[in-house]
Amino acid sequence: MFKKALSAFPYLPRIFGLVWSSARGWTIAWLFLLIAQGFLPMSVILLTKNLINLLVEVMRGPVNSQAFTPVLELSMLMGLALILVAVLSSVTNWVKTNQSLLIQEHVQDIIHTQSLRLDLAFYESTEYYNQLHRAQIDALNQPIALLESVGALLQNGITLVSMAAVLFSYAWWLVPVLLISTLPVLWAVWFSVIKFHEWRVRNTINERRSRYYDWIISWQFAAAELRLFDLGGYFRDIFTRLFGKLRNDQLALARQQMLAEVTAALISLLVMAATMLWVIWRSVEGLFNLGELALFYQVFSQGQQVMSTLLRTLGAGYRSLLFLEDLFEFIDLQPTLSDPVNPVDVPAGPAEIRFENISFGYPDSRKHALAGFNLTLPAGKITAIVGENGAGKSTLLKLLCRFYDPLEGQVTLGGINLRSFSQAALRRQISVLFQEHMHYDDTAANNIAFGDIASQPGRAEIERAAHSAGAHGPIQNLPNGYETLLGKWFGGAELSVGEWQRVALARAFLRQASIILLDEPTSAMDSWTEVDWMNRFRSLTAGRTTLIITHRFTTAMQADVIHVMDHGKIIESGTHAELLEQRGKYAQSWRAQMREAGL
Repeated sequence: MFKKALSAFPYLPRIFGLVWSSARGWTIAWLFLLIAQGFLPMSVILLTKNLINLLVEVMRGPVNSQAFTPVLELSMLMGLALILVAVLSSVTNWVKTNQSLLIQEHVQDIIHTQSLRLDLAFYESTEYYNQLHRAQIDALNQPIALLESVGALLQNGITLVSMAAVLFSYAWWLVPVLLISTLPVLWAVWFSVIKFHEWRVRNTINERRSRYYDWIISWQFAAAELRLFDLGGYFRDIFTRLFGKLRNDQLALARQQMLAEVTAALISLLVMAATMLWVIWRSVEGLFNLGELALFYQVFSQGQQVMSTLLRTLGAGYRSLLFLEDLFEFIDLQPTLSDPVNPVDVPAGPAEIRFENISFGYPDSRKHALAGFNLTLPAGKITAIVGENGAGKSTLLKLLCRFYDPLEGQVTLGGINLRSFSQAALRRQISVLFQEHMHYDDTAANNIAFGDIASQPGRAEIERAAHSAGAHGPIQNLPNGYETLLGKWFGGAELSVGEWQRVALARAFLRQASIILLDEPTSAMDSWTEVDWMNRFRSLTAGRTTLIITHRFTTAMQADVIHVMDHGKIIESGTHAELLEQRGKYAQSWRAQMREAGL
């Protein structure tokens, strides 16, 4: 546990650097305010002592206005000090709000930047999601919390030093007694912080599961199936059990913390009582006057409170530091894919694509999706790949986009290994319709414009892409046409599955890329829409190297060459007519599809 306690401290310079870079001016103002507030409590106590002694002295003499003038002046001074305490507290809260919002924005931007920077492979790792969860949920506000802890340490430290100086003037041993009386609080705080963080790390995946089941129960995407299959009670029971376990664990930790804090408080009170007996005894002997008695009581009792607060603040700061360790571990993750030092220019026009002796398996999978795989996509031609689910077809798209690198072999474009290009430049030359395409809750126009947002396409280009994909008609029927908000999250219009697919297809066609990759482009289209789109398909892809992955042979037959893929291998190749003549798997599947269609 001690080793773990020390491991987080090297991150302190990075944390303060993060705070300084995001809110420099507000941080300077905050520091000045904290220092001023650190000296004020002792100033108020000293004024209280002087006011009591002055009152005692005045009460012993003749009562007149002249005698009460110093009392009034001291009272006004004390009132100003109390007003200053209140004003500085309010100003500090305002400064902290500005500071915290800037820091939170900066940390969120860091998390977003890192999430976009990392490879697709990270999104297939459970540990990555655990780290991301701790960064987003636990660590997002921790720089602010740590800064507040450091500020409280500074302010309370100044107050404590000034109080210790007063106690030392009465008896040197009072200072170590004050410190020793709060050591049990330090132990209680340290124990609870370490235990809680260890529990949080162990249970990250359980917290993610509880959020997942909460999402399943309450979001639109699962609503239909939960009602049809009567799954609501099943998932609610799982959530209740899981949340109950997390709750019981936290209650057990809270109980341990309570017992430790009660023990620490009792020890502190005993020390306080013993010390006060000594003070009272000295007062009876006439060694302390009434003002000094009041001063001593305030200094020692407030000193204990300040010391306890300081130690609890230290514990809260250390807790923040532990979670910030998780944040920096996430930030320090490095992509597995890298760009070359001197990238080669990507061919601007259509170029041949070759998969040469490719072997590839997904992270954390023992099975290879591809092994010794070879395939050529002719430049400027349409190639279709058909095959059963799990044959490895969609893996080809991911390798072509260089979301992954093959374990063995190479993918080349125009005879050049894809690793020779920068990833951004390569992807600028590729347009993709993914099988699981995105539904953006934005306007219909923006849903298409996202295909090439960097070029800031105009309405004419957007409508041309929509016409190409067969999306123009459905969009024109929307209440505000292309300016209609889509999706239900923010009260927009909902499209059918096929209409969403046509919008995604328009997004892919908007980008004037030399390579077009389409994964099941007609899977959600009705037969009339498919025929209409196929009549325009060749003109849309003219002069581009195109790869279609499909289960529909009516779509595949439009290609210049068709490959049949099975278990990561190409087992048949040819045109539609040639494959029918071979009487192999393609021909058998074609006949089966025709029988199902009643042809």
